[in-house]
Formats: sequence, structure tokens, C-alpha cells
Amino acid sequence: MMKFKKFFPFLLLSSFVLVFFSFPSFSIDLKYQLPPKELVQIVDAPPTPSVNLSPNDEWMLILSRPNLPSIEEIAQPELRIAGIRINPRTNGPSHPRYYTNITLKNLKTMAETKIELPENSRITNIDWAPDNEKFTFTLTKKDKIELWLVEISSKRARKISEDFAVNDAYADAYFWLPNAKQLVCLTVPKKRLELSQKSEVPEGPVVQENIGKKAPARTYQDLLKNPYDEKLFEYFLTSQLMLFDLKGNAKPLGQPTIFSDVNPAPNGKYLLVSSVHRPYSYIVPVYRFPQKIEVWDLSAKPVFQVADIPLIEEIAIGFDAVRTGPRSVDWRSDAPATLCWIEAQDGGNPRAKVKIRDKVYSLAAPFHKTPTEIAALSLRFNGIFWENGKLALVNERWWRTRWSKTWIIQPDNPRAKPRLLFDRSYEDRYTDPGRPLFERNKMGHAVLKKKKNFIFFVGRGSSPQGDRPFLDALNLKTLKSVRLWRSKAPFYESPVTITDFKHHRMISRRESKTSPPNYFLHNWKNDQSVQLTNFPHPTPQLKNIQKEILTYTRSDGVQLTATLYLPEGYSPEQGRLPVFMWAYPREFKSKKAAGQMRGSPYRFIRVGWSSPAIWVTQGYAVLDGPTMPIIGEGDKEPNDTYVEQLVASAKAAVDELVKRGIADPKRIAIGGHSYGAFMTANLLAHSDLFAAGIARSGAYNRTLTPFGFQAEERTFWQAPEIYFKMSPFMHADKINEPILLIHGEADNNSGTFPLQSKRFYHALKGLGGTVRLVMLPHESHGYRARESVLHVLWEMNRWLDMYVKNR
Repeated sequence: MMKFKKFFPFLLLSSFVLVFFSFPSFSIDLKYQLPPKELVQIVDAPPTPSVNLSPNDEWMLILSRPNLPSIEEIAQPELRIAGIRINPRTNGPSHPRYYTNITLKNLKTMAETKIELPENSRITNIDWAPDNEKFTFTLTKKDKIELWLVEISSKRARKISEDFAVNDAYADAYFWLPNAKQLVCLTVPKKRLELSQKSEVPEGPVVQENIGKKAPARTYQDLLKNPYDEKLFEYFLTSQLMLFDLKGNAKPLGQPTIFSDVNPAPNGKYLLVSSVHRPYSYIVPVYRFPQKIEVWDLSAKPVFQVADIPLIEEIAIGFDAVRTGPRSVDWRSDAPATLCWIEAQDGGNPRAKVKIRDKVYSLAAPFHKTPTEIAALSLRFNGIFWENGKLALVNERWWRTRWSKTWIIQPDNPRAKPRLLFDRSYEDRYTDPGRPLFERNKMGHAVLKKKKNFIFFVGRGSSPQGDRPFLDALNLKTLKSVRLWRSKAPFYESPVTITDFKHHRMISRRESKTSPPNYFLHNWKNDQSVQLTNFPHPTPQLKNIQKEILTYTRSDGVQLTATLYLPEGYSPEQGRLPVFMWAYPREFKSKKAAGQMRGSPYRFIRVGWSSPAIWVTQGYAVLDGPTMPIIGEGDKEPNDTYVEQLVASAKAAVDELVKRGIADPKRIAIGGHSYGAFMTANLLAHSDLFAAGIARSGAYNRTLTPFGFQAEERTFWQAPEIYFKMSPFMHADKINEPILLIHGEADNNSGTFPLQSKRFYHALKGLGGTVRLVMLPHESHGYRARESVLHVLWEMNRWLDMYVKNR
């Protein structure tokens, strides 16, 4: 091993020199292309609307979504600073997901009213008022973002204020006060100074320094780079906090500041305010910059400082690593004005050996007393759900063991002994108790939905027969659950919320193989339903494609699953098909959890552009999501045998399709996105199972992510042989199958720098491989522009036809 480690740096340097200097690349001048018309029709199919329920479940907002935006829209100005991306024209996110229309539906009368809005509306940040009588949203214009209101009584939309623009660049844009008559909103300061142009002549070098302190950090994108970036950061993220009434009257709260969070207390008398301040960092994003956390009254006077968190550059590496000091600071949703926060007892270091990892504290207004410890946790805090002073659920979990515990505590009686509710591996799908249901209390905040001695849970209901969602009632005295309802074939139906205990009514979301998801008012006692929405099949031409959940076994005995799609009317007697497999590896700590059944045979076959099932239209059998578990039981790390397990999983999938008479073993392609692209390149390097591969937005050289990646916690220097073995870049000479590399030029995902695909292409080209590199202008880690998406499908179709179907 010592010889390997001494030789390793020289090996890396040699490989980089070879790639950088020996093999120049050339470009192909190519305009955006269109794939076959069947694929274009699927891409252009109208998206299924989304819905938003009022807190009292009496009203439903049906929200129309647009088709893919044009490349012209995606190419709008974008500022990339401190780990975020901003549209400098609007002072909001650069590529927001938005709605275009709102239809208001009364769930008692079923009457619908389309809300009149300006043409080409872009709707975001929808929120109901605590009184259920109105809702607000933001409307993005070409040069600003506006705050709008709809009152149920009039069913008309209007702007709240003509004089102010919303600042939606970083923190949540606005919040309702519990009186439902006022809102706190982050606005663009009216008197901010003009931003000076960046000088082409630098005033000096950009210098960073570290004096003997360990400051490991994962590879982040879009960081600050120089003093001018700092000016841009302050200019666009600084907001003036305003208190609005419904007539548009405005009152400024405090001075313009870079807010990271503003949250009114449930009683509306205080604001919990988090603000960012200097010094900034060039190696971590904004959420790790220094932050002051304070409580203000409604005159913006600070009444209590929770903490002043310093710059977080030196946090330990690991999934259970956290910063020291108060974190996850929030209001108790069940109390008028009581703070709650967490503090690590192990220095935030998961490798420290301590009995108590985290403590949960609370402090009630007027914030003069010593904080009360309400829970002590042996694992890392993972959330708390409130009901009242006698009931809250606290969850803790530990990544390394994949273990989770949920406790019942009495927040107002910390001396009461906590009761252990759940104690389980969170990888174990079959024992997953689900998530609790919530309702809004009188202050408009979410608390546990409770009826007498019962609280209620909904879950996916995983089983060896597939997922069957359920509704459970949990008895708080016995801690035993009663199953009220469970989804039945031929539907996949998920409870959304309980609307009427007396008449056993809930709102559910139902789908089947051939019916898209729609909402129903469902009686769980007699299984009678009233349909609330009637969204049509978006691609009826694909209604009859075949779907089957496969189960098969890996050579080491691990059970695997996959979803198989076949063209309409196909049977193996007609001959073997070319196959396209699309996958994404996942890590597990037990074979039992890795082998559990995933998915449901009754889920709707949604064929969008990113769904591998789209390729059945081109005559392929598609194996979607064949499980590729990477298992490390006990003290073993999953990635110690990553390559061996990956190849074994892929071989099991191929063997199953060949055994069934479906696949032509010489015409099978493998593909994946992100970590699935990494998987694709590794399978081509370490096996001869596939005729070709398609890798989108991947990372291929793990020495460029030296402080960990995906589920790997060890650094490069702790496990250099693992980084080397898992990096397909290091084994590029073994890839003798054609591989198509696609990457967004503006990828913002941690680790998947566009450079990864460029350097991998250069290596394969220099080694004489068959490879094509497609860089998509203005696209991030996921692709959004219609032109980009259609061109990606054209590239994939061309590659599959050339190297798989017509091989």
C-alpha cells in the first residue's frame, strides 16, 4: 500500500499532463436539432396542473404550469454569486419554477372561478392567509417582482402595493402575520446606490490564506471570487423589511440588511430575524457566512440575541457533522412566542465519542430566563413536530448506521420521561411508519392533527408486493397503530389530509397505470369517492404501453427490482428488442434493506422528456431504475467494493432480460444522469455488458472532489485507492464502447463541474475512444429550455440508433 501511495501523485500528474497537452479537441458547428416527431409531441404535451389546498380544506387552487421555456428565456442575464443564482433585472431567482394561471375551486359546491391575471403571468410564492379567506402570491415582471392578493369573497386579484418591489433573491419573500391583516415583506431598497461597473484594471491580486486550521469543504459552485463579487452580493441581497396592510400601506422595519430568514412569532408580536454579515468567504456558499440571529418586536427593536454565528469554514467532514452554537432556530408552532433551537454536545464532530450528541432548548418571551433543556439526543437531531405543551415528536438519526429514533416528549414538562415511539433503520422501507398529518391552529401555524388520544400518519406502505399507501391512527396511550385505510389495486392512492373525522372523509390523490393523478374526496370507511379534479392523460398516444415491476437476484443473493416498459402489443415471441437501461446507484448498510421491493405496478406511466420510458416510442425495451445497491454492512464502507457490486447488479439485470427473451444481449445501452452518469462510465470501463452508454452531467474524476462525494465521507487522502478505483477517468483506457457525454455549461451542482465532462472527453479522445461531447449553453444540472431538451433527445436517439439498435 505504501508503494501505491507514493506512486499515486506522480500517476495523477502524468495523466493530467497527458490529457491537457497532448490531444487538442475540435468543435462541430451545430444548430439545435429536433428528434423524431413522437418525441417532440411528448415534450410539447401540456403539463398536468398542480393543486394547493386551503388550510381548512374548503378551497383548492388549480395551478396551470407552462411547457418548457425557450432558450431565449433561459439565456436571460444571470448573476452567480455566493452559491446562488439571481436574475439582476428582477432581483429574484434566475430561473424560477412558476405557474401561469390560477383557478379557484370550492370543494363543497365544486364551483370553479378562473382568477383574472395580467397576460403572461409568472406566479410564485403562493401562501394562504391564516383566516382561509384570502391568499397571496408574487408576480414576476420583466424588471421586478410584485406582491398580489386574492380575496375569496371577490375572487379578484390585485396588487398590494404599487410603490415597492419584492426582493426574492435569497430569503423567503414574505410572511403573513396571524391577524391575517398584515404581511411582512422583503423589498428592494428604494434608495440603494447605483452599482458601479466592474473595472477592467484590478486594484491588486485576490488573496486567500489559512494559518494551520483545518477547513475541509466540498466542491461548491458559483462562489464569490473577488471584491467586486462582494459588492454585487451586497447590492442584490440587501432588502428593506416592510410591514404591509391589505390596502398597501407600508411601514419600514429597521435598516436595509441581508436577511437570510424572517419569521413572525405565532402571536404576531415578535419577528425572528437572521441576517448575514461580513467576513464573507470565497470557499463556501452564503448559508455558511456569519449570521446574527435576533428577536425583534414589530417596531424592529432587537429584544433578544439568540446567537451571532461566525463564518463556517472549519466544519468537520461527514454527513452528521454540524456547526457549533444554536442551530435550527425557530418558533414553537404551538406556543404564542417560544423559541426552540438545537446545540451540538460533541463539537459538531460525528467522530467524537459522547453519549449525548444534541440537546434541544426552548425559551419563552420575554426571553429573560435561562433556556430550558427539553430533550437530550444520542443521535443527531432531525426534526420536531409540535402539538401542545404536553405533546411533541422529536426525531433523531445517524447516517453511519442509518438508524432513526422518534420520541414523545412534553415540552412544558421537561422532567417527564420521554417515550420511545419509533426505533428503526430508516433504510427499512417495510417498517416505515410514515409521516404525521398536520392542521393549522388558531394562530395559523401547523401542529399535529390530533383527535382525542390519536394522531395520524400517512405512508407509502412498502411491501414485497409493492407500495400501497396507508392512513394510520396512532394511540398515544398504547403507542399502537390502527390501520384506517390502505390503497388497493388497480390504483395507487395516497391520503393527502383528513377533512372530516365524523364522516371518515379524506382528500386523496389517485392514479393508475393508464389514469393520471387526480384528487378525490374519499370515505375511508366505505371506500366511496367523489372526484375533485379531472386532469386528462397528457400523452394518450402512449396509454397502452406495457409496464411491469421485475424482481430478480444478484449473484450474492441480494434481491433487485426494476420497472420494465415495453411497446404496445409487444411479446417475446415477436423477437428480441434493443434495450435502454437507465439507473442511479444508492448506498445501503444492509442487504435486507437493499433488497426490498420498490415502486408500484399501479402508478401512472408518466412519459415526459426525462423519463426513460419515452424510448419505447422508438422500438426499445426500457428498463427504468434497475436497483444498483452498494452495500457496506457493519464497519465496512459501501464504496470499498463499489465496482464489483455495480457490475454484479448490472449483470443481473441484463441476464434477467435475456432470460425472458426480451433483450438482444448485443444491443443493450446503459445511461444515467449525475451519479448515474458516473455509474455509466464505470460500467463501460469495468464490464462488457453494454453496446454503448449515455452519460449526462456526471463527474468522472473523484480527485477533483477530494473531500467526499455522494455518500462517501472519507477524503481522498484517507482512501486514495478508493478514489482511484471509482474514478472512470483513471480507467478511460478500458472503455472500448461508444459513450455520449452531455453536460450543461452552467452546471451548479456540487461536484459535477462542466470541466469533468470536458476532461473525460479529452482523455477518451486521446486514447482513441468513440466519444461525443455535447455542451448545452445556459443549462444547469437539469436541462430546461425546449431547444436544449429536444436537442438532447436528438443526440440520444442518434447515438442509440447508431450504436445499439442498428449495430
